Amino acid sequence: MSQLFENRVKQMIKAGKKTAGAWAQLCSPLSAECLARGGFDWILIDMEHAGGDILTLITQCQAIAAAGTGAVPFVRVPWNDLVWIKRILDAGAYGLMIPYVNTKEEAVRALQACKYPPQGFRGIAGSIRAAGYGRDTQSYLKRANDEIFVMLQLETTQAIDNMEAIATVPGLDAFFIGPMDLSTSMGHFGNPAHPEVQAAIAKAEAKAKALGIPLGTISGGWDQAKGLYDRGYQLITLISDSVLISKVGAETMAKFHEAFPA
Repeated sequence: MSQLFENRVKQMIKAGKKTAGAWAQLCSPLSAECLARGGFDWILIDMEHAGGDILTLITQCQAIAAAGTGAVPFVRVPWNDLVWIKRILDAGAYGLMIPYVNTKEEAVRALQACKYPPQGFRGIAGSIRAAGYGRDTQSYLKRANDEIFVMLQLETTQAIDNMEAIATVPGLDAFFIGPMDLSTSMGHFGNPAHPEVQAAIAKAEAKAKALGIPLGTISGGWDQAKGLYDRGYQLITLISDSVLISKVGAETMAKFHEAFPA
């Protein structure tokens, strides 16, 4: 049965709604399914800092779809590389986060890699998973350029300075602030809380608002996330499968050792 390719999260963002995401960093279809069943709007499969490959990605996408909750798979790609972008989109990603985009020229390269001609130079194949293994080819090819959601990461002050130029590139759907890389690029290694980093983030927020470009970032917990939503963010990762298991395990064992110190 033919299926129409639609990206409900992109529709939500265009309507000005706030969305909730979760990191899938364990390279596991089981954890991806658990996150999808939790009700998140989008599951961000990490292929930059996690150890998965294309086949791992496909099983995670299958698990997210099988959950039946409407969650869509987004992927943080390893780099601004046309081959990686093509293979990840062919595997069935609904959206991409592309790291370390600092200039308009880099943004053009990223966006064109995500788009079929004439808007870009993404390679075409009708047999890919994204096109239903040949059963939904024409529907997918006609709709992919409009439905794929593309976020570009802001991870340096250069990127923030160039936001106005980057925003002119057709096909950009959102900026996503990477606070750890941003702080490190500013000389404050792994310290997003530094006042200079917070000032840079505030500058990016003001620019995104003035440009009318949706903004996303990572959060360390609900209280922080709520404050970010209140500041206008529409895309926030609320939890990570790997961090959640590690944190809950440590907290549980701390209670165990408190109860039974011997």
